[in-house]
Amino acid sequence: MSEVEMKTGRKRLRRKSHPVGTTTRERVTFALTRGRLLDSTVAFLKTLNLLPADFSDSDIGRRLMFENPDCGIRFLLLRASDVPTFVEYGAADLGIAGSDLLMEQARSVYEPVDLGFGRCRLVLAGPVNIPPRRRPKLRVATKYPNITERYFAERGMQIEIVKLYGAMEIAPLVGVSDQIVDLSDTGETLRANGLVVLDEIALCSARLIANRAALRLRHPILRTLIERIGDAAAAQILHRSGPCP
Repeated sequence: MSEVEMKTGRKRLRRKSHPVGTTTRERVTFALTRGRLLDSTVAFLKTLNLLPADFSDSDIGRRLMFENPDCGIRFLLLRASDVPTFVEYGAADLGIAGSDLLMEQARSVYEPVDLGFGRCRLVLAGPVNIPPRRRPKLRVATKYPNITERYFAERGMQIEIVKLYGAMEIAPLVGVSDQIVDLSDTGETLRANGLVVLDEIALCSARLIANRAALRLRHPILRTLIERIGDAAAAQILHRSGPCP
């Protein structure tokens, strides 16, 4: 046997030694978000039997990466703000993220499915009984500076943005800001702190996102999974909304 034939033979043996679905190329990496969407995400994935058989709710706090070898899926548990970044840069093929973060970050990812859960409103809110303070510009506190700047720019207004990560509702009450831009579900927290909704900027929900390059290069396997997730999401949305009258 020639040297070329020996090398070719070794290459063929190496290819045969990998069962289908066990190589890095075959495996799908799926980024999940911690925080407000996590419980709904876990419940949704359980209905699809995508999580490992031994997965339990206690795993959420201690396992940042886990795998379901039966489905060929590796899961990453990340901060909500990091999921779009991991998907855009190819560290994850798929991910679940809130549309509020996707609007704010404007990452170059594909959004094939509105999952329907985690619904809330992104609103502009302000105090009821506190007169506006004299400032050169309106001051708005938010963790969404890009969305907020675009919103006011479209209305021809220049503002001062104060970036906060929590306790947003008290910012106008203690003089940090005049108004806030934040997520609101029922509006109870706003009302409890003397704030009212001044405008609804966007309706938000959880979205399935995909890496654009991975979707092109691994179209069959990812497309099948995306369609499966999309069908399940559509069925749940229909169930929540009830039958048409």
